[in-house]
Amino acid sequence: MAEIDKVFAGSIPRFYDTLMVPLIFEGYADDLAALVAGFSPASVLETAAGTGAVTRALAPRLGADARYVVTDLNQPMLDYAASRQGPDSRIEWRQADALQLPFEDASFDVVCCQFGAMFFPDRVAGYAEARRVLRPGGRFVFNVWDRVEENAFADEVTNALAALFPNDPPRFLARTPHGYHDTALIRGDLDRAGFTAITIETRDKLSRAPSAREVATAYCQGTPLRNEIEARDASLLQLATDRATEAIAARHGDGPVAGKIQAHMIVAAR
Repeated sequence: MAEIDKVFAGSIPRFYDTLMVPLIFEGYADDLAALVAGFSPASVLETAAGTGAVTRALAPRLGADARYVVTDLNQPMLDYAASRQGPDSRIEWRQADALQLPFEDASFDVVCCQFGAMFFPDRVAGYAEARRVLRPGGRFVFNVWDRVEENAFADEVTNALAALFPNDPPRFLARTPHGYHDTALIRGDLDRAGFTAITIETRDKLSRAPSAREVATAYCQGTPLRNEIEARDASLLQLATDRATEAIAARHGDGPVAGKIQAHMIVAAR
């Protein structure tokens, strides 16, 4: 994975939270929160929390005495997440690398991670860290996107930008968010990290937005795809957004749009 794929800074957190979260993340955040809460954990660690979509969904489902530690590698994303969350004495916000967690062994009942494993430079090491901080019998609950072709808007944006930059197409969406979709590989990585009783469920949903323009803006300006576009030619960011808008509208219409999204939900036991 390119280093640029991990940069969530500048205006990206705001666009990400106001556009990307309602577009594709909220529904899966609710699913993940329900899975975690179903284990009635007394202590939860969230890694790669982003702008807090899962945090906002999970906190109301946890017990009054629960300990909830929310972490992310990117401080700007974590700061934005904290600003969106009301005062809650159960929540501790900490900048942390999921591959080098600053917590003692067997500290948590559940570790959860929404759409973060794809960004781990060493997934087996990241999974081993999650297992290390889990108590015996604890659960690692996370999700990853299925391949880009199963996610309509991401696929259409990727293809539109490939036409705009034919000699060096921006491939962030296919390479990273949608690049870790092989369920046999995921299961094998978890097994190598020492997990047992691994379950993987593929769930599809419908992503909706008021317009093709909002979808294109979300992907082109609210994700590290923006960094890729600007690295090629910063003056073309608006044109790239326009071309993505045209591609989505051609497939889904000029009014409100809806497209399939699909992800894998994974639960692994320590």
